[in-house]
Amino acid sequence: MNGKTIYVGNAKLMKEQDIPYIENTNESSTVVYVGADHDFLGTILIADEIKDNAVSALRHLKNSGIEKIVMLTGDKKSVAESVAKKLGVDEVRAELLPGDKVNAVEEILKTSSNKNRVAYVGDGINDAPVLTRCDVGIAMGSMGSDAAIEAADIVLMDDNIDKLATTKRIAHKTVSIAKVNIIFAIAVKILTLIFGACPQFYAYS
Repeated sequence: MNGKTIYVGNAKLMKEQDIPYIENTNESSTVVYVGADHDFLGTILIADEIKDNAVSALRHLKNSGIEKIVMLTGDKKSVAESVAKKLGVDEVRAELLPGDKVNAVEEILKTSSNKNRVAYVGDGINDAPVLTRCDVGIAMGSMGSDAAIEAADIVLMDDNIDKLATTKRIAHKTVSIAKVNIIFAIAVKILTLIFGACPQFYAYS
């Protein structure tokens, strides 16, 4: 930019480029260092903003029968743990690359019982591989990337995470109705076969 090479990244990048940076020890935000050529320009602090209904949404999921909620994120550990504590998340895995997220889900799938299903909620392009791999992939339709939306099984068009519990109830209701219809159809076919094999039934009745 304007004849200068701009470097934007973590402290490791500043060291690699011999830029004399001033370390920022903020634990509640992700710190991004900015340099131009060999001059240090400053830092950018990126903080996650927890949605107002996030805590209640996770509580509703717990009440609906979800056994364990795990947060997978690329943020640094201190930031991720701070957010997880506020949300009441059971487990947090931080500083993950996209491949690490897939490995984490693979591990969760192996340790979960056959009767359980693993769902993953994500909206970024890096979430697409995980959305494909898990049992149920859920993407946000409004703010989500095209890759995440295409890879997901379910898309929440208004990005309201409080509807996750509602979606779960609808899914259970739909499966229940489908099972009843299947049982009813099979029962009717069996009765039809029985009546067809026993014509004398009609004579005596």
